[in-house]
Amino acid sequence: MTTWTSDELNRIAMADELEMAPLRRDGTLRGPVPIWVVRDGDDLYVRSFRGTDGGWWRTARASLRGHIRSGGVDKDVTFVEVPDWEINERIDSAYRAKYGRFGGAYVNPMVAARPTTLKLVPS
Repeated sequence: MTTWTSDELNRIAMADELEMAPLRRDGTLRGPVPIWVVRDGDDLYVRSFRGTDGGWWRTARASLRGHIRSGGVDKDVTFVEVPDWEINERIDSAYRAKYGRFGGAYVNPMVAARPTTLKLVPS
């Protein structure tokens, strides 16, 4: 299994947004969508602001593969669902800490979107 380098983790974690392009069923990439990304230890996580109705999320969940760009890092990734309560608690905190300056109207939906949590694994 491939892992993130320290430099990649730092660059992506410092960026406000990540461009997400999940792989469609026909093998083409969906158009990139800017989303928020958070770091927990040596892992990166994303959630859908629109919850399970989010188009990029539905595509990502169906294929479990895609491409991301953020902080000068350009990578193919695998998406792994994250049902673990403890990890999701830390991800909630990471969203509040990193994006709290944008206010509850933006951060609260991200915290409420726990069912859409995906771990990004470089492939």
